[in-house]
Amino acid sequence: MAVPARTCGASRPGPARTALRWPDRGSRPGLSARRPAARPPRPLSLLLPPLLLLPLLAAPGASAYSFPQQHTMQHWARRLEQEIDGVMRIFGGVQQLREIYKDNRNLFEVQENEPQKLVEKVAGDIESLLDRKVQALKRLADAAENFQKAHRWQDNIKEEDIVYYDAKADAELDDPESEDVERGSKASTLRLDFIEDSNFKNKVNYSYTAVQIPTDIYKGSTVILNELNWTEALENVFIENRRQDPTLLWQVFGSATGVTRYYPATPWRAPKKIDLYDVRRRPWYIQGASSPKDMVIIVDVSGSVSGLTLKLMKTSVCEMLDTLSDDDYVNVASFNEKAQPVSCFTHLVQANVRNKKVFKEAVQGMVAKGTTGYKAGFEYAFDQLQNSNITRANCNKMIMMFTDGGEDRVQDVFEKYNWPNRTVRVFTFSVGQHNYDVTPLQWMACTNKGYYFEIPSIGAIRINTQEYLDVLGRPMVLAGKEAKQVQWTNVYEDALGLGLVVTGTLPVFNLTQDGPGEKKNQLILGVMGIDVALNDIKRLTPNYTLGANGYVFAIDLNGYVLLHPNLKPQTTNFREPVTLDFLDAELEDENKEEIRRSMIDGNKGHKQIRTLVKSLDERYIDEVMRNYTWVPIRSTNYSLGLVLPPYSTFYLQANLSDQILQVKYFEFLLPSSFESEGHVFIAPREYCKELNASDNNTEFLKNFIELMEKVTPDSKQCNNFLLHNLILDTGITQQLVERVWRDQDLNTYSLLAVFAATDGGITRVFPNKAAEDWTETPEPFNASFYRRSLDNHGYVFKPPQQDARLRPLELENDTVGILVSTAVELSLGGRTLRPAVVGVKLDLEAWAEKFKVLASNRTHQDQPQKCGPNSHCEMDCEVNNEDLLCVLIDDGGFLVLSNQNHQWDQVGRFFSEVDANLMLALYNNSFYTRKESYDYQAACAPLPPGNLGAAPRGIFVPTIADFLNLAWWTSAAAWSLFQQLLYGLIYHSWFQADPAEAEGNPEVRESSCVMKQTQYYFGSVNASYNAIIDCGNCSRLFHAQRLTNTNLLFVVAEKPLCSQCEAGRLLQKETHCPADGPEQCELVQRPRYRRGPHICFDYNATEDTSDCGRGASFPPSLGVLVSLQLLLLLSLPPRPQPQVHAHPSRRL
Repeated sequence: MAVPARTCGASRPGPARTALRWPDRGSRPGLSARRPAARPPRPLSLLLPPLLLLPLLAAPGASAYSFPQQHTMQHWARRLEQEIDGVMRIFGGVQQLREIYKDNRNLFEVQENEPQKLVEKVAGDIESLLDRKVQALKRLADAAENFQKAHRWQDNIKEEDIVYYDAKADAELDDPESEDVERGSKASTLRLDFIEDSNFKNKVNYSYTAVQIPTDIYKGSTVILNELNWTEALENVFIENRRQDPTLLWQVFGSATGVTRYYPATPWRAPKKIDLYDVRRRPWYIQGASSPKDMVIIVDVSGSVSGLTLKLMKTSVCEMLDTLSDDDYVNVASFNEKAQPVSCFTHLVQANVRNKKVFKEAVQGMVAKGTTGYKAGFEYAFDQLQNSNITRANCNKMIMMFTDGGEDRVQDVFEKYNWPNRTVRVFTFSVGQHNYDVTPLQWMACTNKGYYFEIPSIGAIRINTQEYLDVLGRPMVLAGKEAKQVQWTNVYEDALGLGLVVTGTLPVFNLTQDGPGEKKNQLILGVMGIDVALNDIKRLTPNYTLGANGYVFAIDLNGYVLLHPNLKPQTTNFREPVTLDFLDAELEDENKEEIRRSMIDGNKGHKQIRTLVKSLDERYIDEVMRNYTWVPIRSTNYSLGLVLPPYSTFYLQANLSDQILQVKYFEFLLPSSFESEGHVFIAPREYCKELNASDNNTEFLKNFIELMEKVTPDSKQCNNFLLHNLILDTGITQQLVERVWRDQDLNTYSLLAVFAATDGGITRVFPNKAAEDWTETPEPFNASFYRRSLDNHGYVFKPPQQDARLRPLELENDTVGILVSTAVELSLGGRTLRPAVVGVKLDLEAWAEKFKVLASNRTHQDQPQKCGPNSHCEMDCEVNNEDLLCVLIDDGGFLVLSNQNHQWDQVGRFFSEVDANLMLALYNNSFYTRKESYDYQAACAPLPPGNLGAAPRGIFVPTIADFLNLAWWTSAAAWSLFQQLLYGLIYHSWFQADPAEAEGNPEVRESSCVMKQTQYYFGSVNASYNAIIDCGNCSRLFHAQRLTNTNLLFVVAEKPLCSQCEAGRLLQKETHCPADGPEQCELVQRPRYRRGPHICFDYNATEDTSDCGRGASFPPSLGVLVSLQLLLLLSLPPRPQPQVHAHPSRRL
């Protein structure tokens, strides 16, 4: 069907359309006859019948040259293929290297990777590692419960009675504004000496524990002092645990009062701004302190809620969301006369990092108006919790209501939805300063097994939005031993600098009773935790026997990866877990969804699949075969998987028993041999325990040689497998130099270098001087060219990587090269493996000139073809480079070679940046397929801080009447005032950004974000054909053909005559996703499969619900309060603000 013509001026934006496609176009009138007309006529090609079209295009025009015919371009393609193959056969040395391996067959054995046995062994080793931590956890939890039970409460305990190491003491002494300096702390703080320990990546003291107390908790309160008193006895248990298992890392007791006692002692890593760390908000504590939750948060946004009260509510909701983990489900709604969700989520959604971010942003848009309608809010919440058609936690169910007060008790709603079973707990929060009667709010909480809290000021938010966990812990405590089950967490960042860890958690219960025959205590004392570094788990997995593209991974019940080579968060926030789904760590497909589901269900399995993989440099996509094998890790919620390419079923294991041969091959690692044998880079692997690591390969090689002069490859302190394979590959690659490279003249074929890289960790580059410009990583397993060569047959071209935002390549001294590599495949006794990759480095400029000649009509080497004035000739890429564009593009869409001299410095760029019109046509004609994915581990620079309010920050200052009222001085209001002082003065307000602080704090220069990645790879088209880019009078003919046995596409096209016919530009570079990746509102409609914990404790018939919100705050001393108030009066001008009242808190 004919396509209507479009003039350049009238062209509409969008992809250029291919109007015609034919197997052999013939010639086309010369370029001199094609000129834009003042009134563009309808293209003749679109008016004539197809049978008349070909002769017309073949007719001679005003010019002597015509567009080359298809058979001509196919001839050029064959010449290019032959030239590439010839060079690689001569210099690559693939066949010669095969023979070298066979000649040295007595020096190695071929070993087999048996996937089922491998995964079962690794899973067993991980299970044993974690089981040792479980035993230590149980000893700690039992001891803690017994110590607390034997402890006698002291009402008159003094700060000077307690001796402990305050982990924040050193930082506070250096800070004149710190809490203890202001208060004049009387506690006897130990001063300790520390030694550096590489296992902890920290300085530690093994004789003591350290204590961390949140900044907003008064250290001198009776509750805290008693807590410090009885937990001191844990020190000996910590020490004994380490004696029994020296591999133990941090052992931590997180108390429900907020006190953290950990071992071994180390100074606290205090941030530059105020330390807001509270153990009760750590992912591991939340998981251990309660069962999963289904939570609906409803927020009163009636007209009476305005100003500071509304801000307090917004902040409170955000803080409440931070108490939820990935095992929980949540929704947030606002209400006045009607209730509506604050975000696009219409039902409960998983409380993961991205969903919580959506909630937090949506909450900021709440506006106060209308009248209070509790009934609308509660009915909405109950309807949400009763929706059984969605994925949810199916355990604790609760409603959290934030309001400034009201008189309605909505008893009819509770009778309809919740009574008599009371399966939904109701927690009410009275926010702000007001004179409303709070009795209805207390009644709602007390009659629905919940709790009533007050949030009069900023300082009360954090404590009162997390203490509901104590109520949820009651059924666990009453369940006794049944609830004493170890749970393992998601991956998260350790607050003390250990890196990525998982933590085993075990709840600690209060076993005391008020008297004989009294009810059992319901309080959870806290959570015991022991960290396991991910690196320690990785050490149990095979490192180098799986090959460059084989790997081990593990996932949890949420489908999040515990182990995976792609788990590389660029920035970590210790307040949030690191949650990378298996389907985001890899390129998602149906096969992987099935594998993930089977692993979550705890099944064993094996499956061979064809799948897509992303290259290490994230520029390319390869379609490959992979074998997946998986088993559950018993006694945990984890499942372990193994991925092997078919060519990694077997691997080489060197057997260099001949010490003379060891010495001979080792000498080829010495720099003195490099001039004749080529430069050797060795992979920076852990060959021996005493080998000093270095990022500089020359220095690392020097360290390696110095160590080998002291020890032998068979030493017990060394990895014999790695050392023997390294030395064997040193000798084998040297024989390649001797047999192939040394006698060849690289300049004859315009080569900058030849090279070989091996599984054993050797990269040999010849000649030695070429190593100066060698930019590939010395670890072959981390080199993109190496891994792609193993996955692809034939020759893989890799142009130098360029960023469009940077300046073009500098072509000086012929140092810019293009890598061409191919895998060496061995077949030994019917067993196939690929132990090495060989290749050449092409001189860019010289091969660009050679490319012109090969894609030309030359019949002799010396002279290009001349076309007489009265003869008809086809254009070629050499003579007609002003009119004809000829390029080689690789399978990722990156420019490799061009006949246009001005494009040489653009080699390595995505071709759409060079010729957007032509690249779009190649994509539209299915030469390329696009793959889009999201990187959830990226780091982005922070956005410029917005002006969130120009008004100065206020703080409450009491009136004269307050000074005359002794009750005020002894109330908790002054303590709340102190908290507000801390948050307001030091934290710079929760409501206002501080650009100065953000600028000076390197921790906030980059933050986690989502980046959209787009890669292109060859589509299904393998044929050679011509096509036309239809753009009216600016149309262009082009020819495209894949080069056999390479990853190259040969393209010949007319150069564009006019720029008005711009097509849409294909983008390849990574782009920031402001909405955090794919639309979250759409994703939650099709949630990925997951399973929650196997146990749930949300109900116990013996639970005592009488304690439902009448607690008191930790009372500070009168002297401290007087000092604080005087400090306020002297340092701050008064700013009117409602008075701060007491917030409830815990009393043991």
